Amino acid sequence: MSDFLLELRCEEIPARMQAGARAELEKLFRREMDAAGVGVDDVTVWSTPRRLALIARGLPDATKAVSEEAKGPPVGAPDQAVDGFCRKNGVSRDDLEVRDVKGRETYFAVKNIPGRATSDLLAEAIPAIIRDFSWPKSMRWGEASLSTESLRWVRPLSGIVALLGDEVVACEVHGVTSGAVTLGHRFHHSGDITIGNADDYAMKLRAGHVIVDHEERQNLIREGAARVASEAGLSLVEDEGLVIENAGLTEWPVPLLGRFDEDFLDVPPEVIQLTARVNQKYFVCESKDGKLANAFICTANIEAEDGGAAIVDGNRKVLAARLSDARFFWELDQKTPLREHAKKLERITFHEKLGSVADKVERVAKLAAWLTSDARAPNGDHNAARQAAELSKSDLVTEMVGEFPELQGLMGGYYAEKEGLPQDVANAIRDHYKPVGQDDEVPTAPITVAVSLADKLDNLFSFFNIDILPTGSKDPFALRRAALGYLRLVQANKLELSLEQAAQAWGGLGQAKLGTRVAEFLSDRLAVQMREEGVRHDYIAASREWHGHTDARTDRIEARARALAEFLKTENGINLLAGYKRAANILKKEDWHGAEGEIARTGEEDPLALVDDPDMKAVIDAKMEERHNREIAYTPEPAEKALIDALDTAEPQAAKAIEAEDFEGAMSALASLRAPIDAFFEDVTVNDPDEDKRAARLDLLARFRAAVHNVADFSKIEG
Repeated sequence: MSDFLLELRCEEIPARMQAGARAELEKLFRREMDAAGVGVDDVTVWSTPRRLALIARGLPDATKAVSEEAKGPPVGAPDQAVDGFCRKNGVSRDDLEVRDVKGRETYFAVKNIPGRATSDLLAEAIPAIIRDFSWPKSMRWGEASLSTESLRWVRPLSGIVALLGDEVVACEVHGVTSGAVTLGHRFHHSGDITIGNADDYAMKLRAGHVIVDHEERQNLIREGAARVASEAGLSLVEDEGLVIENAGLTEWPVPLLGRFDEDFLDVPPEVIQLTARVNQKYFVCESKDGKLANAFICTANIEAEDGGAAIVDGNRKVLAARLSDARFFWELDQKTPLREHAKKLERITFHEKLGSVADKVERVAKLAAWLTSDARAPNGDHNAARQAAELSKSDLVTEMVGEFPELQGLMGGYYAEKEGLPQDVANAIRDHYKPVGQDDEVPTAPITVAVSLADKLDNLFSFFNIDILPTGSKDPFALRRAALGYLRLVQANKLELSLEQAAQAWGGLGQAKLGTRVAEFLSDRLAVQMREEGVRHDYIAASREWHGHTDARTDRIEARARALAEFLKTENGINLLAGYKRAANILKKEDWHGAEGEIARTGEEDPLALVDDPDMKAVIDAKMEERHNREIAYTPEPAEKALIDALDTAEPQAAKAIEAEDFEGAMSALASLRAPIDAFFEDVTVNDPDEDKRAARLDLLARFRAAVHNVADFSKIEG
């Protein structure tokens, strides 16, 4: 057993590509080893800006000889079939064996594959790994780059270290020959470093001022930056992404603290942090009062003789220039009121079929005002909601957001404050994009909630209205994200909002169906969200129907699904579901529809789809009342009478609870039917030879099914 070391050295690999490159190297190595029949358990992959390294522990010295066989056509088969079988298996006719298979002579191809030295396998695998390596961006170089067949790599490949145990695995790729020699730090070490084996690789590179383990470099940066901040009486503003990026930019990281002019602190802290982070890869610090300090931490790639003073001074000058630009944008943008900035939105196309961003803003403003006034979801000042919505996108045309798109919304809030607009308006402008992701803060201020809801609903209504919907993994207009944001706003603020009404407020009285379509999409997103919490998808499906069509209120769907999930955990719920399934199966087999079915057969419309029509609802109610109260032409058996009595009690209780949207209470009413339905099936013969008895009992089961359906559509529940 031997350990294998592979180092691929090149010019600087972009930091953002290194994590993917590590995964790619391990994947390709395992692919080659699996294909050769070599088991690999312990693999370590490291990266620095100038190298990728892989160490595989405990590889066998050689593969074992194996024998493979394949069953072929029977003796006497056409020559074409036999020859094709031979070609497929790489054997000749003379190599075929004949065996008896169930009394019939059959050809078998048997190949004895001798074992091979692992070093030979690796010598073939390394070039394949390098040539098949996938980079987000790659290049060709040198004279060979004139040919499209030449090697592509992220940066010019300059060295390969390949050692199995103490021996070099000999191979050559694009003129680069493998060996045991690598290079240390670009500035701290000169000359070659000869590696003995996998065990001394990291140690020898450390002696050459290269920390090859990227996680160790991350720890040094994370801890070192916190330390130098603490020594200055400050606290580091943590930024894990920046830690990883700096580790990808350095082989010998040394965090250094510097200072910038305090006058720059007049610029919003988010601007300073983004300027330092995005442009210069610097950390920022806070003082003891929690405010941004005039300090930055850069990560040097060397240990400077002067302790880093010259490095810090150089970085300070570069940062000062960047901050000067940011301050200029900040001051320039304030010279134009947001209302004037908003006029420029007419020149920006939101979508070719949906008009300009100014058109979108007008739709959002109209909907935000409706949400706070007519819908009262949330209840707030509709004038303030309209004002905030009208100004919500104004900062898109400012210089600052042009430089840092990540600050949209946030800068609008700052500019609104500087103008002296009401604080709730400024806050709504600042936060109306929230929540952006699963972990983002959810607004609760009424004006902010209104503008945020309106913005997300406008996206959904607008694109659904022109039939641009997410498909598969494609969602170019982030409608799934808008849906998730809508759901989180409704959940966090306990809002009751009909999407059919919202769609009509958005686009006119004829848009109720648009609201239904969006409601269905949102309920699908709700199902995904709740499934991640452990609520089954079929419970969502069973809870979506409300008065015969998809519920336009996701809050109600969620409440029903959660109540249903809790109910079906209980013994009553489990047994009632079993009773429902049995009743539904009998009714289906007998093609018995109950009162609703009679209405369906007397007209061409589905009564459930017309249940909101007062006249049709009255007809259905009257018909059901007639069937429920019809005298039975015989004396019901005790279990039959018990079920009738239980339904007489449970139906109004469940209806009252449903009307109050007390879904737990509705489930509790259903629970009282569990024992009677069990006893009914135990003691009563449904398909009695007496036609009156059979009809009455099927009617009773249809009544039971309808009572259950009034709470949730149990037919959607699996199992």
